[in-house]
Amino acid sequence: MMSDNDSSSGPATGTDRLIEMLSKDARGRRRFEKILLRAVTFAVGIAAIVFFVLVQPRPDLELAARTARVLFKFIITVPLAIAMIGLLDRIGRPAAPLGPWPWLLGGIGAMLAVGVGAELALLPPEEWATSLIGTNARYCMLFIPLIAIGPLFCFIVALRQGMPTHPGLAGAAAGIASGAIAAAFYASHCPDDSPLFVATWYTLATCIVAACGYAAGRRFL
Repeated sequence: MMSDNDSSSGPATGTDRLIEMLSKDARGRRRFEKILLRAVTFAVGIAAIVFFVLVQPRPDLELAARTARVLFKFIITVPLAIAMIGLLDRIGRPAAPLGPWPWLLGGIGAMLAVGVGAELALLPPEEWATSLIGTNARYCMLFIPLIAIGPLFCFIVALRQGMPTHPGLAGAAAGIASGAIAAAFYASHCPDDSPLFVATWYTLATCIVAACGYAAGRRFL
């Protein structure tokens, strides 16, 4: 026959184990948040150094930043970087809810679509191709990935300290975050301010970084 002590030990042990698991999960979450915060700090710092060494801000930035077109570039790139970093925090922890970050990404996509639609509505059709191609498309495709190399390295190192369940997708998310950081810096240099240009070439450049991140994730995570 089971004694009273024996019958009470099972539930107590199960409760203790649950508390221990929750405690470990909370410690792991705080630990990864600190790691990711350091990665973000280094990522932005490295991107800034590479940007100022390679390109520099445009000479008329102070005046140009007052225009809606230039502001639009930062309205897209900076929130995209923030949203992707937020997703990295969730991706690095298994079974963590994604939270509001996918909704923010949807909002950014909607704003980009509105900007492109407004540009098409305001410009005569014969000027669409000129605005889309711009004058610095090849530089955009070159410099955004170059500036993003350092941030991508930082985020891959951070994710190695977490436990992403889908390494390739985690690496791709790190690539998008890195490309968005790089695009935000490059936007202060690029003289092509059309939303058509941003939607085309900034997106393609970021996709290159995302592909590199996917490969790095499959290899190192």
